[in-house]
Amino acid sequence: MTSNKTPSVTVVGLGYIGLPTAAVIARSGCSVLGIDVSQHVVDTINNGKIHIEEVDLDGLVQSVVAQGLLRASLKFEPSDVFVIAVPTPFGDNHAPDLSYVMEATKNVANVLKSGDTIILESTSPVGTTEKMRDLISELRPDLKIPGICDGTPDISLAYCPERVLPGKILEELIKNDRSIGGITPRCSRKALSFYKRFVRGECVTTTASAAEMTKLVENSYRDVNIAFANELSMIADDMGLDVWEVIALANRHPRVNILQPGPGVGGHCIAVDPWFIIHGSPDHSPLIKTARNVNDGKVDHVLEQASKMIDRHGAKNIACMGLAFKANIDDFRESPALKIAEKLAKRYGNKIKIIEPYAEELPASFDGSGATLIDIDTALDECDMFITLVDHDIFKSVPLAERQSKIVYDVRGIWPDQSKF
Repeated sequence: MTSNKTPSVTVVGLGYIGLPTAAVIARSGCSVLGIDVSQHVVDTINNGKIHIEEVDLDGLVQSVVAQGLLRASLKFEPSDVFVIAVPTPFGDNHAPDLSYVMEATKNVANVLKSGDTIILESTSPVGTTEKMRDLISELRPDLKIPGICDGTPDISLAYCPERVLPGKILEELIKNDRSIGGITPRCSRKALSFYKRFVRGECVTTTASAAEMTKLVENSYRDVNIAFANELSMIADDMGLDVWEVIALANRHPRVNILQPGPGVGGHCIAVDPWFIIHGSPDHSPLIKTARNVNDGKVDHVLEQASKMIDRHGAKNIACMGLAFKANIDDFRESPALKIAEKLAKRYGNKIKIIEPYAEELPASFDGSGATLIDIDTALDECDMFITLVDHDIFKSVPLAERQSKIVYDVRGIWPDQSKF
């Protein structure tokens, strides 16, 4: 691929990151093939529609599909650039599961040709890009592989993590800075020339390992700071204090900026990425591990507090407000709100009513529990207790007059004018 040629691009994985990425690349004029393992996802995209919730994504996908710039398939084809954006969950004992990345690498290796560029965007432990390199070398001995060959390599391999906020993904894919880490400096430059086609933020080149670590550090930093806020909230509950007031007062200090607590930490980034650092260096990451345990433990704390309130007040119908891991999205991955609502449903059965404006039906995990999905207006009519688990905008819009007679456990601080006890 030369810098003045418009490359053909394959994006592997059409989820919350892959599909927006594929659409943005297609909008830049590249011919993009999206690969997914789901026939439903492939068919949906080829019909110009989307299977996830993201601001303005529906219109963009419809446009680039109609122009013939984006299509989806189950099968890999030759391309000039391959962008891998598949899941990287953790398995037993929080060990990183790289099976999706390696399976994608195998499939890409089958169609590689000289001059191609492979870029991993999936959040990954340090060393993953090198493992991809070694696998490609094993599968394609006919190609000169960067970092282990003599002379000029036939392909380029780099790591460039996404750095976006759900709800603003299309905007941040373009505006945010990028850390581009190549197996070699030459690989970094090849990936840089690709990203400059659609990224307006600064693109900084580095090594693959440094870029991998940078992504993990960013989310671990946030996890640690959220853990401090969540730990404060549990201390405040124990002492009978209003944590929201304490944080607001403390933040008046010019060098203090405490985050807002919640029911825990969710999503596929902050709740997962710190474990990759812990797994890679267990003897030197006690703070990061403690933060993870604090944030995971907040789920049990909220469950205990909510159960005490339900039992103390004899609540008959309890509204659990939200299942998503953050406000105004339909993403339930690693969601603490979902975990709390599931456990309450198992404990209290049909007393539990779920309000989730970004869901048309309850997840299968609620089957047989007796819990039902209702809207906010029905909940205000029928429920005597409310537990605020997600700060969706529609929940914030409920005035005090409509809820002042309700029992409220405000986990998110969205109804500050109403005591949670």
